[in-house]
Amino acid sequence: MRRYLIRKLIFAIITLLAATMFVFGLSRMAGDPLLLFAKPGGYGMSPERVEQLSQKLGLDKPLVVQYLVWLGRVLTGDFGDTIVSETSVRKLIWERAAPTMQLAVASFILAILMGVPLGVISAVKRGSLSDYVSRTIALVGQAAPIFWVCIMAILLFAVTLDWLPVGTAGPDDVPFWTWAKFKYLVMPAFALGWGPAAALLRLTRSAMLEVLDSEYVTLARAKGTNYKIVIWKHAFRNAILQPLTTSAIVLASFVTGAVVVERIFAWPGVGQLMTDAVWNNDFPTLTSTVLVFTAIFVATNFLADMLYGVLNPVIRYD
Repeated sequence: MRRYLIRKLIFAIITLLAATMFVFGLSRMAGDPLLLFAKPGGYGMSPERVEQLSQKLGLDKPLVVQYLVWLGRVLTGDFGDTIVSETSVRKLIWERAAPTMQLAVASFILAILMGVPLGVISAVKRGSLSDYVSRTIALVGQAAPIFWVCIMAILLFAVTLDWLPVGTAGPDDVPFWTWAKFKYLVMPAFALGWGPAAALLRLTRSAMLEVLDSEYVTLARAKGTNYKIVIWKHAFRNAILQPLTTSAIVLASFVTGAVVVERIFAWPGVGQLMTDAVWNNDFPTLTSTVLVFTAIFVATNFLADMLYGVLNPVIRYD
């Protein structure tokens, strides 16, 4: 197992290095980076300003040296400044990280509480009405585009029923645990969490069906063991392994996949920061957010591999 984890760690590092090369190349494919600092409708830049920016950005050096200098700054947490407001990108990402994590954690909890129990019920009551309802929820959740779910949620809960506010994160002077603040989180969390909940539902159902048909479960039933003990102690504990390890990747997808949800609901997170950077052609902010999302996804994939090995001691990777 040790060699397996070391190999996975090496692959994760290589993936991150490849991501840095891609992000750096993306920033250079737009042409001369100095042109991004020329304000539209202005009179260009003076030679002194061009020289100052070239030295500041390292553009007076060869491309390989530019990449190494940029990588060194990134590794120390220096993502540069935004083009629009000339503020620190790291500060902006840090300020927007809390709302994104709130949305991701709320969606993650919703996906677990919705997907896993319904998956167990669907497997235990195979062929019943509960099974068909659960499978329909899973089918719609995986088939419906996330932007459509957001629009339908707004149309139903905000426009028609007038139960929930349309968007934003709510007033800042209200505690997070109060309904006056929490109600702003309900629709974004539901829209972001339904798809992963459907995936966990189907995964839990298939794993439970496989375990319920195994010999040791049949033997436990033949011995007259209580049915609830058979389901939750013998079957569920063995079937939950794959959904549990997959949930780490699901959490990463919540963080990285919140771009659409944050944009539609005007949620002030990192995803909205990324889309604002696209509209404003702000490459320092865009490349930094892409790199942060990639690092989160690679790290959670590596943690999922570790978790799978720890929770299943039967597996031997060596």
